Amino acid sequence: MPLGRVVAFDEQRGVGTVRADSGAEHAFHCTAIVDGSRRIEVGASVCFVVVAGHRGEWEAAEIEPVGGAAPPTAR
Repeated sequence: MPLGRVVAFDEQRGVGTVRADSGAEHAFHCTAIVDGSRRIEVGASVCFVVVAGHRGEWEAAEIEPVGGAAPPTAR
């Protein structure tokens, strides 16, 4: 499973982006978060799988937080 970080997440729309450690970015929907919470913090370290999406693009799925807490965000 690739490792990466959540680089964007719009809680209202339920969509976000994960950047793999390799640099590839993949969109995801909140239903792809394994714990069922439909929420994840920007900056969270995650493992995930890449699957073919509904619109013919590769998407992140089975997203699961790993390790410690996300780094603090600048305000």
